[in-house]
Amino acid sequence: MTQRICHIIPTLVRGGAEKQLALLASGLPRDRFDVHVVVLTHDGPLRADLEAAGVEVTVVGKRFKADPSAYFRLKRTLKKLSPDLVHTWLFAANSYGRAAARSLGVRRIVAGERCVDQWKTTRHFVIDRALAKRTDAIVTNSSGVRDFYAAHGIDPDLFRIIPNGIPPRTASTITREEACQRLGIDPNRRLIVAVGRLWPQKRLRDLVWAAQLMESARNDSTFVIIGDGPQMGELQRFRDSATTGQAVLFAGARDDVAELLPHFDLFWIGSGYEGQSNALIEAMQAGLPVVASDIPGNRDLIENGVTGMLAPVGEAAEFAKHAYQLLFTDTERAARLGQAAQDRIASDFTVAQMIDRHVDLYSELLDQ
Repeated sequence: MTQRICHIIPTLVRGGAEKQLALLASGLPRDRFDVHVVVLTHDGPLRADLEAAGVEVTVVGKRFKADPSAYFRLKRTLKKLSPDLVHTWLFAANSYGRAAARSLGVRRIVAGERCVDQWKTTRHFVIDRALAKRTDAIVTNSSGVRDFYAAHGIDPDLFRIIPNGIPPRTASTITREEACQRLGIDPNRRLIVAVGRLWPQKRLRDLVWAAQLMESARNDSTFVIIGDGPQMGELQRFRDSATTGQAVLFAGARDDVAELLPHFDLFWIGSGYEGQSNALIEAMQAGLPVVASDIPGNRDLIENGVTGMLAPVGEAAEFAKHAYQLLFTDTERAARLGQAAQDRIASDFTVAQMIDRHVDLYSELLDQ
């Protein structure tokens, strides 16, 4: 007899949490679980992936931050589905979903916290603490996220750390020359890349400044920023005031990142906080040497000097120093770091492991 699992998430855009939900919901064993996904606000491109895997998707249509009508539509949807376990993802779904599930007497409730959410106010943490008392487990991908929420009054024993899973890479079908042609870059330059949303958490100003320091040292490297977001205009203006288009290139949001990634020489991530960065995992899987900010989420992935290099948050000079060494003075070390990073992801961050750990959690809770 199968047991019904209902996942609730705000959207199905191509974000980190959304990708993990899609992989999990698509891969849960159908002989044990009947899987449904409820989208609180609006769907996105990942809906096609779920439906191709035979997962039913329902969109509630929440229209603004506090939308009582969405709560009641969600409650009606859950009543119709009658799940054995509800698993909510991210703040809005954690709030609406847990409240609705508890009001209907759903037997088991699991929440998901994916990031060190420094944007949250006292009001948000009051809601988190109240709902945690009515939650059977909280899944996270990082010890840093657990510790962050424990510091805000949530029982750390509620948390289950399940690292992100990443599908196996397929070999890039393009050459470095073609990759550079797509980006409009001279293939003889050394190429550094960052991938992610252009917003303050990522601290991309620090990395643009690091690229300027690289340009001052020797004028043959380019820092490519792949992604879009609210800071695009501000960062471009900062680039133009500090350095040149040869030193820093904004490539925008792209659909060919997987093809391009292996042709870069180094990956930077300078975030002030993270849960567990999918972009970092993908770079490590591609065998790129990495320089990452020394924060809990990144430390879960990077052993300093073994699978990458860590630099203090905001220290542009440290990012530039490590990059200079790996790109120009110690390329053998760069190759060793890239290989060790690739091996780490292949052994510890597979989709199968991520799914199996969720299966174990769901089974443990449902068998009680």
